[in-house]
Amino acid sequence: MSCIEQMKYTIHLQKISFKEAREYIEKNSDEVYYVSPGYKIFKDYYIIGIPPIAMGVKDNALVFPYTKPCHGSFVLSIDDEDSIKEINRLREAEKEKVTPSAKKSKPAESSRTSLSSYGDMWKN
Repeated sequence: MSCIEQMKYTIHLQKISFKEAREYIEKNSDEVYYVSPGYKIFKDYYIIGIPPIAMGVKDNALVFPYTKPCHGSFVLSIDDEDSIKEINRLREAEKEKVTPSAKKSKPAESSRTSLSSYGDMWKN
């Protein structure tokens, strides 16, 4: 995919702030994961915004903020085979953050990811 606009998506909110997008995703998703700015989805698309950036899961749909220059921010969802792959990738990344010893002795970890600098994100 070269552009989100070429995918079949649903618009939930439009012309909103990053904070409004995060709050909507947190309230309207079954699962919520937090990513840093620059997180890549659907192979070509980078999530931009003010951290923490919420990514939601509702059934098999990936719910995420989308910012289009000169048009503002939106909350979109995509429900297809690619979204299922992205959801599984988010879940796997979350599992890797909790070590086996933490699973046994510490309380459950938050799904909030650690935030890294812009420089760290571009090294990958």
